[in-house]
Formats: sequence, C-alpha cells, structure tokens
Amino acid sequence: MGRMTLDVSLDLSVDVVELTRQLIDIESVSLDEQAIADAVEAALRPHGHLEVIRHGNTVVARTMLGRGERVIIAGHLDTVPVNGNLPARLEDGILHGLGSVDMKGGVAVQLKLAAALSEPVRDVTYVFYDAEEIAAVHNGLGKLGAERPDLLEAEFAILMEPSNAVVEAGCQGTMRIEITTVGERAHTARSWMGVNAIHAAADILTRLQGYVPRKPVIDGLEYHEGLNAVFINGGVAGNVLPDECVVTVNYRYAPDRSEQEAAAFLRDFFVGYAVVVVDSSPGALPGLSLPAAKAFLDAVGGVANPKFGWTDVSRFSALGVPAVNFGPGDPLLAHKQEEHVPVEQIERCEQQLTRWLTPGLTEGGVA
Repeated sequence: MGRMTLDVSLDLSVDVVELTRQLIDIESVSLDEQAIADAVEAALRPHGHLEVIRHGNTVVARTMLGRGERVIIAGHLDTVPVNGNLPARLEDGILHGLGSVDMKGGVAVQLKLAAALSEPVRDVTYVFYDAEEIAAVHNGLGKLGAERPDLLEAEFAILMEPSNAVVEAGCQGTMRIEITTVGERAHTARSWMGVNAIHAAADILTRLQGYVPRKPVIDGLEYHEGLNAVFINGGVAGNVLPDECVVTVNYRYAPDRSEQEAAAFLRDFFVGYAVVVVDSSPGALPGLSLPAAKAFLDAVGGVANPKFGWTDVSRFSALGVPAVNFGPGDPLLAHKQEEHVPVEQIERCEQQLTRWLTPGLTEGGVA
C-alpha cells in the first residue's frame, strides 16, 4: 500500500474530533514524521501567544506569561506501520484509523488547547515529538531532554498516552537481565560424562516460581511488581548435552526503586549466579501531592490509577518532573489493525484539560 496522506495541512478551528481525523490522515510512521511535524508547526505559528520551536521533527509550543508554575502536555506524532487502516472513518460515535488511539486523539487535544488558551492559569509547554514507537535512540522526547533540557523544565507533566481518559500516574520501571548457567558438552548416550546446562537452569525457574510480588503504595496508589522469565536459550544438537543456557528475566518494578536498587534486588534474588543487565528504563513517581497535580485530578474527576507499564513519563521523571498518563483511547487497542476511539473520550479530555487550565471555569464550562 502506498502513502495514504490525504492532506498535509491542519485546521485548528475545527472541532477536536475532526482535527483528530485530519491528523490520522497524515501518514506518520516512525522516522517519516516530517509531513506531520511541518503541519503541526505551520498550524501553531500564527498564534501570537505561543513561542514555537522546532527541534528536528519535534515541535515545542509554549506560553511565556510568567505564571507561578509551568506544566507540560506532551504527545508523540508517529505511529506503527500502516495495516490497511487508513484513511480515518467515523461511524456511530467511533473514530477508526491508524493512530486514533496511539495517539492522535491526544495530539488533537493538545493542538486545540494550544490554539485556544491564550491566557491559561499556568504556563504550558506543549511538546509534539517524533519516533516514540521505535528504539529509544530515535525518541524525539529523549533527544529534546538531552539537547534542550531547558524546554522541558516544569513542575508537572501530562503525557497524552491512551488511558481510557482516566489518569494513570507515573509508571513502573522495566529491566531485563540475563543469567547464564554453564555445563559441559557430552554425547547424550553418555550423558554422565558431561553437565547439562539447561538442567542447571531449573533452580533459576524455581526461584521465579516462588517469587512474591512487591506491592508498594505511593501517593495512595498500589503498584504491583512482576518478575518473569521471558526467554530460555540453550542447546547444541539433538544428541549433545548443552554447555550453556541463558535465561532472560524481565523485572517490572515500582517507581520508588531506582535502577540501581532494582539491579541490586535482582542480584540478591539470584545470588550465586552472575546477573547481567541488558536493558533498563527507570520508573516515574506519580507526584500526585503537587499542587498542579491535585488541581488536575480535581478537574478530571479526582480518580487516579497506577501505571503498570512503562511510558515516556519516565523521561520526565529523569529530569525531575513528576508526570501522569492521561489520554483518550483504550491502550489495549493500540497498534491493532482495528484501532478505534470513542469520540466522547476525545471531547471529554479536551473539556477537562480546558477546565484545569482556565481560571474560574466550572464543570459546566461557565466562569
């Protein structure tokens, strides 16, 4: 299938659902975000209350009103590859199409807020970044944090990741380790002459089977850690005892633990074995006790859930900015061919964030 981009311009005067449709119809598979980044930049430039900064295919727009606090609202522009799910279509209150959930509905909300709110009660930095769906080395938010950390200075951040329009606070960290058992090769007909490295891995699996998950409570939210074998690699031939077996274990740990503490726990848990960390991303504390976060929760219904998976809120936490996930769409539909989002969730996210950022605005939208 060829490129399905129908229009590379965005009209910020339309309603948030129509704007989501426009965004979906600009194809933006990871590493091919220039067209959508150009469209976002062009749509924001005319708004005089915003300072607009381009950093590669990441676009930053911010108010500079000298408010007492600054918040960030961020979302990524890229999608996974097209899978017969372009262009967008709207049927019975459901918007279908690639990126409708992950996460062009959230990006549309950001754009509407950025254009409409010239006098928000707190300064806002809107970040539209590229390459979230692929290897971290390409991630536009990560590059921005490394090269222009000044643009990510704030007291609080919201990542518009799909969360069924419910706050999911912080995120758990993730770490992958490899544990290698060593044996001695021998012919299976004379197995007593060697040592089976796969059999030697049984103790590792037994320890994992007996693992009791830690469930710390942070800012009133109960997180639930996980420790699981995800790969076992070993074997030489059908008639040879293996002399090496590698067990790969994934640890999902609560955000009150640092990467160093997580690694220390794993080395203690697997004492007697050499533990090699092969991949690691830290968690993010929810920060729900902060004034901006409290006001945000009040504006969106006062309910928050812990985020068990990992998201880019971790990048904010690494910069000292507590963050939450909040966006339209069911995360279980992300990346699926049948990706779709209820328009009610997109509209509700826009309304609730508007209320949070507008002084004196009530539930019914009247000051």
